[in-house]
Amino acid sequence: MNFLPFDERRPVALLKAGLLISGIAAVDWQIDLNIAFGLLYLFPLLIVGGVLSRWQIAGVALLCTVLADVFDPYKFTYNVALPQDVLMFSALAGAGLFAHEVRRNRLAQQQHVERLEEESSARRDAEEQVLFLIDSSPAAVFTAGTDGTILLSNAAASRLLRTEGTLNGRNLFRYVPALRHVPLVEDPAREFRAEMQCTGERENGEVFLANVFFSTYKTRLGARLAALVVDASEELRDREESTSQQLLAGSRLLANAVSHEVRNVCGAISVAHQNLLREGALERNKDFAALGALIETLNKIASFELKKSASRLEVGPVDVREVLDALRIVLEPRAHEAGIQVEWNVPETPPLALADRHSLLQVLLNLIRNSERALAAWPLKRISISVVEKGENVSIAVRDTGPGISFPDRLFQPFQEGADSVGLGLYLSRAFMRSFGGDLRHDAKVPGCCFIAELQTARALPTDGEGVDDAAHKIAAH
Repeated sequence: MNFLPFDERRPVALLKAGLLISGIAAVDWQIDLNIAFGLLYLFPLLIVGGVLSRWQIAGVALLCTVLADVFDPYKFTYNVALPQDVLMFSALAGAGLFAHEVRRNRLAQQQHVERLEEESSARRDAEEQVLFLIDSSPAAVFTAGTDGTILLSNAAASRLLRTEGTLNGRNLFRYVPALRHVPLVEDPAREFRAEMQCTGERENGEVFLANVFFSTYKTRLGARLAALVVDASEELRDREESTSQQLLAGSRLLANAVSHEVRNVCGAISVAHQNLLREGALERNKDFAALGALIETLNKIASFELKKSASRLEVGPVDVREVLDALRIVLEPRAHEAGIQVEWNVPETPPLALADRHSLLQVLLNLIRNSERALAAWPLKRISISVVEKGENVSIAVRDTGPGISFPDRLFQPFQEGADSVGLGLYLSRAFMRSFGGDLRHDAKVPGCCFIAELQTARALPTDGEGVDDAAHKIAAH
């Protein structure tokens, strides 16, 4: 039987306690036996203890003690009754206060449980929202441990890395090696929140440009790494394609200007020629002398040299592998669509070369485009890119299995017949290579078509008190 009606309201509890006290007093008054019914007042005290304050409980305990003493069948004496009343009051008040504390503790526990349930519910809602946000995010999301083991990933991560099944349990550093260098420490004061751009690798070995937003945090199980990875390869391809289109547009403008000058000179030559025909005398004729001057001018225009200002080039040590990684990002999707097999023979750590990174990438892109056009209608479609270091030089060879070059001696001449655009691609590419101390040549001994971009290594820079930047600018100026 439950004597602690904690869930009942205050008026009901007081009514029950009052009826119970009245009933006990009436029974004690009517029954004329040598039996003390005072202990029965414990029950109403337990009832009111849950709904009254401490002083009110003490008052009810005093009332019950008085009633028990009034209807006590034994004769009242100070020596016996007074200690008995003190003990009775203490027992009744103690029972009421006990019920009061139990009630208070239970209410506190209920409030605590309710608060925990609210927090748990809010946490579950937040987790569901976060999981939904992660699952629906178009960006790849990872969490990993200190050893790189993936603890959580979303569907976008599997699409980005082109994997089948879950990524959980695999090593994140295998796909994004640059994250290996992020320090994971237990000290919350040394947590990192940063972003970087690096190269990533898909499950099939394909390289892509990645924008990585990462942070470190601490849990009770140790340090953790959270990373959001976005494929920026398309952005790189668009940027490089746009730059290439700007270069071709500049070539067209240059070619148009030169063609205009050539036409003007040819028109002047034609007029002088007509004059000579009418005069009939050649040796002493001024028009004949003018014709010689015009012919000399025409020769100068036809043999013009394109020079790129050294101040516009950022010539310095360049990581050849980073340039080839960018080339790979641009090349491989296009080669896959065209059915071209691409082979890479690049050392793990090629030497730093002296070049302008952007111009070198443009030269390699131009060579690759020439190979793609040559292989478009050719049965065996393969392009190989290799890097060879020899002494103070490093060579990048771009070779294809196409039909080869019909007139190799005219390769680097501008305005060739049958060339795309204005025929300045190879001419400009060699001009770029020579602008930072390198060269571009064709190797006729190799089957198919092979171009070799030759560069100086960074070790070739003088070290006798001359800075790297000063030496680089001098080479670019030449």
